[in-house]
Amino acid sequence: MKIKQIIENSKINIDKNQIRYDEPMKKHTSFKVGGNADAFITIKNIDELKQINEFAKTNKIPLYVIGNGSNLLVRDKGIRGIVVKIDIQKLQISENDKNIIITIGAGNKVSELAYRLQKANVTGFEELAGIPGTIGGAIRMNAGAYGKEFKDIVKKVTVLNEDSNIQELKNAELGFTYRNSIFSVNKSIVIEAELVLQKGNMEEIKEKMNEYLNSRKEKQPLEYPSAGSTFKRGEDFITAQLIDECGLKGYTVGGAQVSEKHAGFVVNIGNATAKDVIELTEYVKKKVYEKFNKKIEFQGLQTLEITL
Repeated sequence: MKIKQIIENSKINIDKNQIRYDEPMKKHTSFKVGGNADAFITIKNIDELKQINEFAKTNKIPLYVIGNGSNLLVRDKGIRGIVVKIDIQKLQISENDKNIIITIGAGNKVSELAYRLQKANVTGFEELAGIPGTIGGAIRMNAGAYGKEFKDIVKKVTVLNEDSNIQELKNAELGFTYRNSIFSVNKSIVIEAELVLQKGNMEEIKEKMNEYLNSRKEKQPLEYPSAGSTFKRGEDFITAQLIDECGLKGYTVGGAQVSEKHAGFVVNIGNATAKDVIELTEYVKKKVYEKFNKKIEFQGLQTLEITL
């Protein structure tokens, strides 16, 4: 029986408008590539998430969780199973003696939170304003920019664990490392987070945010679809510099190209396929190793997710 029939014959209490079948994943990834998912379900609250999690387990249907799709590469054959998009929205701002406490839903976008915090005179988030993903995805990969990472501001995270129970995890339990966290190895799903920030001045916050955002526009190929910086910075080398010194800026496979503006980015310059992207990245890794004897890596395999 097809997944569509199984879902439609089930007792899942989710609005039909939140469920799409044979859905093109290129519509839901910043790379704008990828085949179709058998089912694509937008989740608005914890109850819906519990329902679909249990349903998938009971019916032995593969379940894939995404946020804004900004670090996701889906293969051209698509996804056999259910893709769940976490759109759990929440924002509470409170204050204690020393800090500002932000309780934020996993589905809230990082960039939108940055502007809300600016208007609320809350500082400590400016460096992260240009990150294109959701809070859940940013925590999962310990996203960062300009010397600030999510590990620096996360106090605790609420998750739906593998047993479908709600669980709170403190910062020390999250296994944060460079562009990685415990969520790359366990199947818990981030629901919301508590962040610790500080009281600031709106105009100063705005000035800092604009400085970082303008720097991104100047240095990064934001005019093309991509998954952000494709390769991880090395321990003793700058990956983009090595790629540049290999003469690979502008190198193209199909519709995928090593950005002419920033060698660390692979971009979709027009109707790229996942196959184009994979062939290009493998070629780049090979050439860098041949010239410098350095192995370069994706920004964490858990972020550049390749689904068969």
